[in-house]
Amino acid sequence: MPVAEAISNLHYKTHKRVCEYFVVMSENTPLDPEAVELAGRLFDMARTGDAAGLASYVDAGVPVNLTNESGDTLVMLAAYHGHADAVVALIERGADVNRPNDKNQTPLAGAVFKGEDAVVKALVSGGADPKGGHPTAVDAARMFGREDYLSLLES
Repeated sequence: MPVAEAISNLHYKTHKRVCEYFVVMSENTPLDPEAVELAGRLFDMARTGDAAGLASYVDAGVPVNLTNESGDTLVMLAAYHGHADAVVALIERGADVNRPNDKNQTPLAGAVFKGEDAVVKALVSGGADPKGGHPTAVDAARMFGREDYLSLLES
């Protein structure tokens, strides 16, 4: 779906207002139901690999490192679900590729675990630390017999 169509489907005025809300929101501010609904859509976009939609929202002001209740960022969800294009779009917009979730898992370790070759390469190219988190991406490659990743991760 083209970005313009996606935005109109989500009602542009609400889209813009909610994006602005994310930018000014503080930890002590109760979440607006529309913001919660949009956050859910954004996490779904990451899970389904909607690179254009994610790029549009981040470009409009949604924080690129937005996290869900488990500490998963948009890039973590896109990586875990094998969407290299979405991972690249988020990296290009400043996503923290080394930010672990609440279980200390990183996007790179998740991509190694799932065997997502294109995502692993995109994350490494984007500066992901193979030794970050627990287990590390290197540990995951060893645990799951992904010797093909070790040369990339240990270089």
